[in-house]
Amino acid sequence: MPGVVVTGGAGFIGSHVVDALIAAGEPVVVIDDLSTGRAELVAAEADLEVLDIADAAALDPVLDTAAPHAIYHLAAQASVTASVANPWRDCEVNVRGTLNLLEAARRCRAPLIFTSTGGALYGNEAPLPTPESFIPSPLAPYGASKWAAEAYVNTWANSSQLPHAVLRLGNVYGPRQSPHGEAGVVAIFSHALWRAENPRMFGFGKPTRDYVHVADVSDAMQRATGVRGAFNISTGVETPVSELFSILSQVAGSSIEPELLPLREGELERSCMDPSRALEALGWRARVQLTHGLEQTYRELVAGFEAEERESAR
Repeated sequence: MPGVVVTGGAGFIGSHVVDALIAAGEPVVVIDDLSTGRAELVAAEADLEVLDIADAAALDPVLDTAAPHAIYHLAAQASVTASVANPWRDCEVNVRGTLNLLEAARRCRAPLIFTSTGGALYGNEAPLPTPESFIPSPLAPYGASKWAAEAYVNTWANSSQLPHAVLRLGNVYGPRQSPHGEAGVVAIFSHALWRAENPRMFGFGKPTRDYVHVADVSDAMQRATGVRGAFNISTGVETPVSELFSILSQVAGSSIEPELLPLREGELERSCMDPSRALEALGWRARVQLTHGLEQTYRELVAGFEAEERESAR
């Protein structure tokens, strides 16, 4: 029975998408190279194929055998600083890897749902909240590679007459997010508060982001299946990083102060996206309120940190 393919399904967002698809009764094949994902996050009901999406020779047989009726494409090189250090690898994964999947989608006659980026794509000069009609002006190779991949998605939708969708995500947070990276600021702050350590706060706490819960993102991906277009998946609410830390500190009952530092190369000062098109076309809106989502996320992340600590002590 044909099911679906989820690339990056061993990652933070991807594993939530996999769980939701399985709950909906879909057979799922997960493709992940485990460079940042973790096999233990993949539901036991899914089939995991460990490979690099940039390697067409390895990817094509898996996709052709699975013959999916939809492809959820979340695998990416997602680090802004890594893209600055190595733009060639960033392009290889985000552009060539996406092209490989679009060709597989064409062969299988399957719509592809592509997760792009919001803030890193639009740049610092964008009006806030930013609509999809604003012409992107990315600051880092990561944003440029995502924009290029979007162009391929749109072109292949035109040529194949398949309803491919692009979802431009806000700053996603939620359970399973890793504190060991640059993009998961909620997890990074939560880990520091749990360990009673002073986290680093770049941009002196002033940068703003549009924080959206992973459950809302998973819902949007399912709603976008078979719908063509580009959609901001966001709350439309601009939140300073200092306010985010303040909420998490209250949840943690901590008075720890962060270390204030300047922004890193390629990072945005402000980001907030207009989600009205997603409401009109997909019937989607963000439903998890930030304070509630952060409280739930902090408690689940801490439970995970404690479990890892017990496991490492054995």
